[in-house]
Amino acid sequence: MPLPQIATPTYELVLPSTGKKIKYRPFLVKEEKILILALESEDQKQITEAVKSTLKSCISTRGIKIDELPTFDIEYIFLNIRGKSVGESVDIIVTCPDDETTTVPVKIYIDEIKVEQNKNHTRDINLDGIYTLRMKYPSLNQFIETNFAIASDQKVTVDDSFRMIASCIDMVFSAEESWSASDCTTKELNDWLGTLDSKQFKQIEDFFATMPKLSHMIKVTNPNTKVESDVKLEGITSFFE
Repeated sequence: MPLPQIATPTYELVLPSTGKKIKYRPFLVKEEKILILALESEDQKQITEAVKSTLKSCISTRGIKIDELPTFDIEYIFLNIRGKSVGESVDIIVTCPDDETTTVPVKIYIDEIKVEQNKNHTRDINLDGIYTLRMKYPSLNQFIETNFAIASDQKVTVDDSFRMIASCIDMVFSAEESWSASDCTTKELNDWLGTLDSKQFKQIEDFFATMPKLSHMIKVTNPNTKVESDVKLEGITSFFE
């Protein structure tokens, strides 16, 4: 006689990028095992496939393309799936800002963590009054590289930065013409970025600096100085220390 199948609860959340509701379920033990084994392998390709397959399995809403979701959507989904899997709160250690030395434990409830939107953020960058650069958000691969990459002492090079920026170019257009990044090679995009002036490149940097991000403000009190401070936590790694 086969063992009984245990029902898995389903939850809903709203994607920050579109406002669309999706349904998801918690990680199953077999999926957590796949993630742990992938991380222990220290193989980036294996980690990518494990994260991708786990998210695809846990999201039940049709039409959701994991590879095309922006980083902040993936962070938000991953955070909520993990929360429903292992608990509604996370305990982290925070360094008090007033002395930058004392640490205190803080409990954070996952349903209070939101994606912060900057009102000055825009995907369209006016380069010179004629041409506009439209950016797209970093997606699954960038999420994995940022949050699951193998620890390394190597510094990010200029070439690394250009490759990342180039991967986020959607198109360049004017009133009469348009050029899609998908029709260009990585070298062509990198070479084109090199033709921009400092002001134009700064606008691209502002796109990344102001893009939506997982964020939560907490108050901490230093037990030694009794000073209360506001601390902003940003990015999914802030909640899994």
